[in-house]
Amino acid sequence: MRIGILTDTHDQLAITRRAVRLLQAEGAEVLVHCGDLTVPDIVHACSVLPSYFVFGNHDADNVPALERAIAETRGTCLGAGAIAELGGKRIAIVHGHCGMKDLLALHPDYLLHGHSHISADSRVGQTRRICPDALNRAEHLSVALLDTDSDELRILSLAGESIV
Repeated sequence: MRIGILTDTHDQLAITRRAVRLLQAEGAEVLVHCGDLTVPDIVHACSVLPSYFVFGNHDADNVPALERAIAETRGTCLGAGAIAELGGKRIAIVHGHCGMKDLLALHPDYLLHGHSHISADSRVGQTRRICPDALNRAEHLSVALLDTDSDELRILSLAGESIV
């Protein structure tokens, strides 16, 4: 399964739409948003594919509206973080400001997160920990595409892309 990973969109709708189109074009079958959506429009932009969402520290004031948007689009709301089974793998999804250690203790195959606005790909025991960077306030605006069958991760840059 090819999972598109994005995070820290911080209400940047145009760049989020561009990122989603890029992930679709690269073969993403599902999207995972690792928090700091901030507005329901971001949920709607991601809804072109089955989507999973967690809330970040900048979502606290808008959780009810985000939950409604997720329900309207038939997305999956994972609250502050949880483990989902995708492509036969146990995937922990969290923003990163809290709950990461608790999810790592459950030994998922992958832990997807945001919050740092810096891309990362490392191993913690048996768990591959992935952060795709961010789509706002980051040195390199990027998303990630994870193929759970081959364990291949591609960081996809939006630098120089037309933001329409």
